[in-house]
Amino acid sequence: MNFKLTNIPERTVIPRTYGLTMVMDKGMGLDGVRDFLSVAAPYVDIVKFGFGTSVVTANLREKIKIYQDLNIPVYFGGTLFEAFLVRNQIDDYIAAVKDLGVTHVEVSDGSITIPHIEKCGYIEKMAKHFTVFSEVGSKDATHIMPPYKWIELMKAELESGSTYVIAEAREAGNVGIYRGSGEVREGLVQEILTQIPYEKIIWEAPQKAQQVYFLELLGVNVNLGNLAPAEVIPLESMRIGLRGDTFHLYLGKDGKATPVTE
Repeated sequence: MNFKLTNIPERTVIPRTYGLTMVMDKGMGLDGVRDFLSVAAPYVDIVKFGFGTSVVTANLREKIKIYQDLNIPVYFGGTLFEAFLVRNQIDDYIAAVKDLGVTHVEVSDGSITIPHIEKCGYIEKMAKHFTVFSEVGSKDATHIMPPYKWIELMKAELESGSTYVIAEAREAGNVGIYRGSGEVREGLVQEILTQIPYEKIIWEAPQKAQQVYFLELLGVNVNLGNLAPAEVIPLESMRIGLRGDTFHLYLGKDGKATPVTE
């Protein structure tokens, strides 16, 4: 930090196991990645190449290396996994990911229907080769799952080998754990948390109001995902109470910092 302030909450230390910020890269150029990381690298825990963008992104291997040289793992959006799966090319997918030196994968079923036992089988298979993130929830706004189903699916996927489960919201933050307006389905979130450790859930939260909700609910070290690159520094500021939305979270009841005694 560039300034010394009291009453700043303690962040977990990189490499973090929770308190993660997952960034969605939807096709930044090489210079854009370098510029972004020059100021934000300490606050980026993992980068997702959104949906199927990696198929059409030029200089992909070089781009991956820029992130990896700073010990920031990357992975491909679950849509790419589904695109290979629906074409019966899973072995091709594994080979391609390994060839690129990528160590993390996402297993999802947001765009296609996979029997859940089969999805868990893919998680188990992928976990033999990679660190697995699995996504729960549909990209179809009309498909509403009851809370018990979210819990059942998340438990099974963690038991099958997922390191984290991702709560689906899409890049816009208007499905899954959110209503079409972007409002948090609070009852759903709080019921999930009765059964699933918060450290194991990455909440997709592209909108500021969604980020504020989870910071107020779970604290500075909640896992948040689908952040646009330009939102990483604002989020980190908000995490530690240096943005108006969270300014008073870590101050005393009178709204002032607690004096430090020597």
